[in-house]
Amino acid sequence: MELRHLRYFIAVAEEGSLTLAAEKRLRTAQPSLSRQIRDLEREVGAELMTRSVHGIELTPSGKAFLDHARLALAQVDAAVEVARRAAQLGKKTFAIGFQSGHEMSWLPRAMHVLRDELKNIQVTITSDYSPDLAEALVRGRLDVAFLRVDPAFDLSYEVVDHEPLIVLMPSNHRLTRRKAIHPREFLGEIFIGGSKKATVLRAVTEDYIRRSGLAIKMDHGVDNIAMAESLVVSTRGLALMPAYAKNLLPPSVVSRPLEGEAPTIDLAVGYSKTNTSPILKLFLSRMDELIGFATPRLHVPSGTSKRAGTKGRAGARS
Repeated sequence: MELRHLRYFIAVAEEGSLTLAAEKRLRTAQPSLSRQIRDLEREVGAELMTRSVHGIELTPSGKAFLDHARLALAQVDAAVEVARRAAQLGKKTFAIGFQSGHEMSWLPRAMHVLRDELKNIQVTITSDYSPDLAEALVRGRLDVAFLRVDPAFDLSYEVVDHEPLIVLMPSNHRLTRRKAIHPREFLGEIFIGGSKKATVLRAVTEDYIRRSGLAIKMDHGVDNIAMAESLVVSTRGLALMPAYAKNLLPPSVVSRPLEGEAPTIDLAVGYSKTNTSPILKLFLSRMDELIGFATPRLHVPSGTSKRAGTKGRAGARS
């Protein structure tokens, strides 16, 4: 069994189609991909997927194999990353990730915590979706990241903030006259919240709706702030989003706080338990300083490079 077999199997499982996996993900011919999957099934000794009018479906054996295949590839990628870093000899690097929009508040704090080391290390900065940051931590591409707590990833978390949810609305909506929004105002309005991919936000939102005692139905689920803003403008709906969205609003969208005690969503510093970086150890030892630091105007010191994630900009998963 070769690593390519695992990559091919995962691509087909995630796309749900041999054709889509071949064309979009693997840049190979569909017949060749089919042969590779058959070779893998012979090697495993079990049927991993079946074909139907609805596309590819995993068998119970395939579902069990998928989780371990992902873990195996993640470990291989992490090993490659560690080897590449070791090859840099004495050059020290520290890679920080931010859920897009949070770097405005937390990057200056992170740089303050690392102030004594900045002359001796290269800091790289990535802005991306929270699940992608978590995966990068697992694979060793990031040392630390500011993201949501997601139990699906084997990471350690230190919560640094409890962000209240706020209401987004069109800038000319009737509710802009209100200083704060009561949940009953959602009745009769198009309601936008987190999608099934934005698992943390969706869970917090659904719990808040349940506790309100009102029959509020979520009309649209979104993966990120950019999608929420677009739907707010196009549907004239109301969206519940974390407070950091205020950093990313266009002129056509405004925000208001919730009336009373607003639900909160945690922002955490995440890191891999297996990361032995001395810079990471120093960073974690100064968590109290990180949280208590008064944020100045954003400034990125020389020697710091910034890598925008492929989904950077306003499209941060909530």
